[in-house]
Amino acid sequence: MNEPLHQDSTEPELTDHSYDGIQEFDNPLPGWWKLVFWGSLVFSVGYWGWFHIWPGQSIIAAYEADMAAHAPVEPETPLLADEATILALMADPVAMEKAKAQFTLCGACHLSDGGGLVGPNLTDDQYLRINALVDFVPIIRDGIPEKGMTAGAINGLKTQADIIRMAAYVATLRGTTPATPKAAEGEVIPAWPSHE
Repeated sequence: MNEPLHQDSTEPELTDHSYDGIQEFDNPLPGWWKLVFWGSLVFSVGYWGWFHIWPGQSIIAAYEADMAAHAPVEPETPLLADEATILALMADPVAMEKAKAQFTLCGACHLSDGGGLVGPNLTDDQYLRINALVDFVPIIRDGIPEKGMTAGAINGLKTQADIIRMAAYVATLRGTTPATPKAAEGEVIPAWPSHE
């Protein structure tokens, strides 16, 4: 007489096998769980292939590269700001490549080829404030604030060696042919001495 109006039909189904008389509910995993599981398996195969067979950088290689990048740098031998040192650097291709890379900071005013834009042309034989090779050093180190040229340290030249290398590089620009040279300024000075 007091039968329920609605019979619940959501009782769990049992699997059709039993272990020691125990039957399990047929409760399948959700689809999203299966997708994550299979996705992680596929990813692990790709990960293993990339980092253990192909040229991917392993965690150990990344660690070693990080350690090498942050290893203490041997201090450079101090360079003297004299004519002989500048001449020797002018003949050193490695030093000049390093200085050329740093010269990009000066390119805003002197252009990347030294032809001059706001700053003077560095490729001709006429110079302002320069009479000898050693005159480049204080100008690069201290700048010319009244002309808008900042000190070398502000432009990324952090050491005396950087400044002297830059002086040598700027001296090598003399006699080169820039794409759009600025008109000559200053006085004609004698050629640089030859390096022996």
